Amino acid sequence: MNRPGWWFIFKGHQLLTQDDRGEMSVPLMRDMEELRLSPLGIQPIGRIDDAQCYVADLPEDSEAPQGMAFRGLRGIFGSLDEDMYAMAIKALGIVNWDRTSRFCSQCGAKIERKPYIIGKECSQCGFISFPRISPAVIVLVERDDSALLARAGRFKGNLYSVIAGFVEPGETLEETVRREVKEETGIEVKDIRYFGSQPWPFPDSLMIGFTARYAGGEITIDGEEIIDARWFHVGNLPEIPGKISIARSLIDWFIEKNSQKGGTGK
Repeated sequence: MNRPGWWFIFKGHQLLTQDDRGEMSVPLMRDMEELRLSPLGIQPIGRIDDAQCYVADLPEDSEAPQGMAFRGLRGIFGSLDEDMYAMAIKALGIVNWDRTSRFCSQCGAKIERKPYIIGKECSQCGFISFPRISPAVIVLVERDDSALLARAGRFKGNLYSVIAGFVEPGETLEETVRREVKEETGIEVKDIRYFGSQPWPFPDSLMIGFTARYAGGEITIDGEEIIDARWFHVGNLPEIPGKISIARSLIDWFIEKNSQKGGTGK
């Protein structure tokens, strides 16, 4: 580590950041000794321009050095530049994987990191494992100038969002969209179209976004996982997710689409 690199240092799910002349950044340094911190593990994770990037995991009782602070990634969205924030998302996913992958899933022996790749190899049977990625669909369903939004029991405040759920074995993404919307709201959909994707390291998801149109059915919820679901007119939307999420990108797309055709009036 002769040249300075970018260090993405986590305590739990919080990233160590510093303020440099009013701008937030992650530490640029040669090694962890500069901060007098004792990491549980260090791993190279890629490059930003010509600088190597590293991720480090700290014990929960670690304290931030003077002039620095531990901050959650959701709260600092927009404060780091795009490349830096994307690398922070990647780093958190790798930290989460490292914490939950200490032993071989085949034989139970301890597994060790492999050099030059993001993977681990079993010291006994040679099985190689890589970070787990859990695909999940997220879909905005529209009916004329209204969107189907639901409120999960785990949501804070009075937040509503689009429908989402994990892909099951043997399913296509489109089949998952139909199943999840039907299971959670009782609604049938058609014209499923790919929208975009987003890595979501809370802890290991890849969110795959779609749009779809109403095809039939009445809203029916279980009252447990989903406690409310409604059609919301574009001009009368409830509290919605923050801009960090692809859920918000889908809703913003819906708002923009309807504003262009003059559909924002109540």
